Amino acid sequence: MRILLTGATGYIGKRLLPQLVHEGHFVYCCVRDKTRFSPPPSLADATEVVEVDFLKEETLHAVPKDIDAAYYLMHSMSASKSYASLELETADRFIRALSRADQAQQIQVIYLSGMVNEEHLSKHLLSRKAVEERLESGPFHLTTLRAGIIIGSGSASFEILRDLVEKLPVMITPKWVNTRCQPIGIRDVLDLLTGVAGVSETYDRNFDIAGPDILTYREMMLGYAKVRKLNRWIYTVPVMTPRLSSYWLYFVTSTSYKLATSLVDSMKVEVVARNHDLPGMLGLKPASYETSLRRTFRKIKQQEIISSWKDSLVSGVMDLQLSDFLEVPEYGCLTDERSTLIDDENAVIDRIWSIGGEKGWYYANRLWRLRGLIDKLFGGVGLRRGRTSPSELSAGDAVDFWRVLYASKEDKRLLLFAEMKLPGEAWLEFKIRDGRLHQKATFRPKGLAGRLYWFGVLPFHFFVFEGMMQSIAKAKPH
Repeated sequence: MRILLTGATGYIGKRLLPQLVHEGHFVYCCVRDKTRFSPPPSLADATEVVEVDFLKEETLHAVPKDIDAAYYLMHSMSASKSYASLELETADRFIRALSRADQAQQIQVIYLSGMVNEEHLSKHLLSRKAVEERLESGPFHLTTLRAGIIIGSGSASFEILRDLVEKLPVMITPKWVNTRCQPIGIRDVLDLLTGVAGVSETYDRNFDIAGPDILTYREMMLGYAKVRKLNRWIYTVPVMTPRLSSYWLYFVTSTSYKLATSLVDSMKVEVVARNHDLPGMLGLKPASYETSLRRTFRKIKQQEIISSWKDSLVSGVMDLQLSDFLEVPEYGCLTDERSTLIDDENAVIDRIWSIGGEKGWYYANRLWRLRGLIDKLFGGVGLRRGRTSPSELSAGDAVDFWRVLYASKEDKRLLLFAEMKLPGEAWLEFKIRDGRLHQKATFRPKGLAGRLYWFGVLPFHFFVFEGMMQSIAKAKPH
């Protein structure tokens, strides 16, 4: 089959792509920004990258007309306060684009949604339901899979659960921890998504997908602690406002405040499956919660995390187009440039590609953590976001409070863009030329506040940036 994969840079899309190719499909990878996506060489012969922004009518012509199926994996949750209207607008343009395809009435669209079985739904789940209803009006066959909590390395829900249990021996929690849900492992989600492709019995139908265990969030956290052999105590308070709950998640976990607000709203709604028809139809048996957890820990231990919600642009504080920032400006900018001789280029490149996350920033890590805490206090992303892979970087990846704009080991260059709260815009660049490591920090101030900020932190640059460069280079100053 020839398949259009929307959301190819997202958490699900990145994992679904190799599985679709492995099953013999040709995949059009639909992305808003080509600079954020570079499929592995092993998939090159069975993929084609298509740049389309479904919020821009003029880009829709790029959608191929010879497709047999399409995966609708586009979400705007927490991208803005008006995400519900943006999601409907996206769905409308998607319908128009596929309506122009050859034999549009025979195309199957597979939509991953959320469980919407309760009478009173959150804004997020109402939006998921509204998008499903809008897609049903298209000329194609719609297959909707409705999931609850997805358990897998890099999943927003799992990473929040992980942060809470790993960091807090004692938790004072809101009453929504007693809400029931039915989690499902990421491996089972992918198997079900690929399993329905081309299966006519699933056309024009929706299915709840879930694992066999119905648990409260409290039971999920205690189950996580049991598998990790941690002693944890959870106490529930009868009153904690949604705002306080959001702040609690925001400061303890790596989530953004916008995402925390949406999640708290949804966590008050039970997400329990109506039935388990689909796995039986496809001959699949979803794993238990504990099995899904153990699979996830193995992936984390083996450093085989393919994708993470943190690499989505909505994990930051800005909705940016990476290509708009690839050229580092010079006019009106303040810079800190340094260079030093190096002996082993490959070793230095490896150290550059491992920066941030658990490895830290090679020098004055306490000051970097303090800067991350200050950023959190002012509504930024902080350092807890970390990074997905400890040694690999690609354009679009998150690295603490930076976003990767360009990463090429062949070009010996890494360019980062700051997503921390700043009175201006900042870039940090590393490159190797003629046996020297060049490090350049660029800041484009916004008004007087920006200039005051730069000169206020300038004294720290002399030892923080110098120490970082020398630690990366493992050389004496030159």
